Amino acid sequence: MPDNGPEAFSTSRLDALPLDVAHADEMTAVLADPALYAYTGGAPEDTDTLRARYARQSAGSPDPAELWWNWVLRVRADGCLAGYVQATVRGSRAEIAWVVGGAWQGRGYAKEAAAGLVEHLLSGCDVRTVVAHVHPDHAASAAVAAAAGLAPTEESEDGEVRWHREAAREGRVG
Repeated sequence: MPDNGPEAFSTSRLDALPLDVAHADEMTAVLADPALYAYTGGAPEDTDTLRARYARQSAGSPDPAELWWNWVLRVRADGCLAGYVQATVRGSRAEIAWVVGGAWQGRGYAKEAAAGLVEHLLSGCDVRTVVAHVHPDHAASAAVAAAAGLAPTEESEDGEVRWHREAAREGRVG
């Protein structure tokens, strides 16, 4: 993956498209359900606020050692945006997150997107470690992390459990 931004990738039903400010119009509705913020905090944003956030995210991190890669998720069957995945990459480590809008939940899109993101990161660049943080009471998000091949650790940060996956080591003897 280039250092200047994320590359698109696809799963069986989803296209993960690099985030663009123009996505804010449709994503405002996707992210409008207050229930999406029950475990993470925050609230739905209006289109102008989301547009400004997308502009900042698309511009990238002010820290040259850190990459912000963000994708919106388009469902190929209907062409609608359904959520997003993101990765903050520092060296060989990526911290990931995902959100699928309430209208698209229960269809396996979050699991598919998170698994696709992890495979994309581990196979396409120098990422060797993937981490996610999941609220201990958020069973659906824990199921997504597990489906992406991450395992819970004993560590926590800001009250969330750290989930972890290392890239397979090839050519290792013993």
